[in-house]
Amino acid sequence: MPADPPRAAHDWLDHDAGPVVRPYAMTQGRVAPEGGEFDLVAFVVATAGEDPGGAALQPEHHAIVAASWEPISVVELASALDLSIGVVRVLLGDLRSAGLISLYEPPAASQPHDVDVLKAVVNGLRAL
Repeated sequence: MPADPPRAAHDWLDHDAGPVVRPYAMTQGRVAPEGGEFDLVAFVVATAGEDPGGAALQPEHHAIVAASWEPISVVELASALDLSIGVVRVLLGDLRSAGLISLYEPPAASQPHDVDVLKAVVNGLRAL
């Protein structure tokens, strides 16, 4: 029985970690999400009744939809999927444009900070 030919070494394959894909390859070089920015503590929820199979989605898109059937923050999602926050934000923008997820920002994230509250915190810290 002939022996298998040796496999060529590739820069994109790490034998310990598996295939290595650069973040810009996952987002096709995009660095900002479609449809505008959103807060990192915003909650992501997959929309019910939508079939993500119809759209041309990457495996990371499918993983995000699967992980967000229950509300999860953007930061927790990035951690759970072991992806950089920048990549997750761009992919979430794609999913939001496709109508496969909803993003809910906490009210405090969308309102400006109250200067009086900040001054009271600083004064309280100085009193310590």
